[in-house]
Amino acid sequence: MGDGARYIGVAERRARLALRQRLAGQARAGTPEEVAGALVALHGTDPATVYLAVGARLADPAGTVEETGRALYEDRSLVRMHGMRHTVFVFPTGLTAVVHASTGLAVAARERSSLLKHMATAGAPDAAWLKEVEESTLAALARRGQATAAELAQDEPRLREQFVYAAGKSYEGVHTVSTRLLRVLGVEGKVVRGRPLGSWTSSRFRWALAPEHAELDVAQAQAELLRRWLAACGPATEADLKWWTGWRVTEVRRALAAIGAEPVSLDEGTGYVAGGDAGPVPSPDAPWAALLPALDPTAMGWQQRDWYLAPGLRPRLFDGSGNVGPTVWWNGRVIGGWAQRPDGEIAWRILDEEGIGREARAAIGSEAERLAGWLGTTRITPRFRTPLEKELAAG
Repeated sequence: MGDGARYIGVAERRARLALRQRLAGQARAGTPEEVAGALVALHGTDPATVYLAVGARLADPAGTVEETGRALYEDRSLVRMHGMRHTVFVFPTGLTAVVHASTGLAVAARERSSLLKHMATAGAPDAAWLKEVEESTLAALARRGQATAAELAQDEPRLREQFVYAAGKSYEGVHTVSTRLLRVLGVEGKVVRGRPLGSWTSSRFRWALAPEHAELDVAQAQAELLRRWLAACGPATEADLKWWTGWRVTEVRRALAAIGAEPVSLDEGTGYVAGGDAGPVPSPDAPWAALLPALDPTAMGWQQRDWYLAPGLRPRLFDGSGNVGPTVWWNGRVIGGWAQRPDGEIAWRILDEEGIGREARAAIGSEAERLAGWLGTTRITPRFRTPLEKELAAG
């Protein structure tokens, strides 16, 4: 990195996180759309995470469930779709074209090729047959508006057909055409997840046609996605950017150059911010606490996390696949975790006691009451459970 690059230390990175991730009291949002727009993407693998992440950042979380459901399923100002690293996220609807072109096209090509290969190996019908089924399925979905795979199979019975995957292997299994095809159509940006069956915590979704969007140039879309993400999460290293996007390092560097990203000096080496964003930022007006859910986009936002999460805490707060559980934050760093018990109580524990006094404990307790208040009778169990969460949930 050339001379003159400004150093951004841990304290300032935490201040940026507090304000731009809508976590400090003064920065909290008024609507789910504001939250999603500020964060670029909300993790959607666990349906409850979307609502919990929104509620943690709203000035008034009382209407979190109703307002987030409105945005997702009535106004469709937010959409749940595949994005970076082949992961399900919730995005502002206006960003769907950018996400699809920047991260989805390459994954979609691999997914369709894989499906056709597996079908051919199993002696299943060919690509022309699959195309017929696809077109018929999309037409049925257009007529129905939203539908489950089983409902679509009433209109297109070929969706029920099955083929053997990896015959003779230890991982041999039977795949249904509907399961694989709808997944491919999802990553291709043709269908999205619709309203769930059951409550807002359910992982059983209907399908819906994806919002119409323009087909963008891949490089331009990648530049736009990176620009938005750096504005929300910068500074970040190349390693952070490569991990978050799932791109090749050459694509990351091309996008950085395209948006005129500015290099800065971080404790872990060279980082980048959006053009014009290298100047100092103010600290939040007051200390702040937050209880963020499993897979929250802030906790999962960077690959290199030592500046906000001490390495010694990770064995208790992450599962074996690298998924973060519910976390307790104080002034920009993770200090512990939380869980909901069967009676609805929000139980929390501090793992890092450094600098944690009466004010911090009172603020965390207030956040726990705030969360319990808007959850009401709903009970939350993370899809990916971590050691501390399981321990706290058991009482």
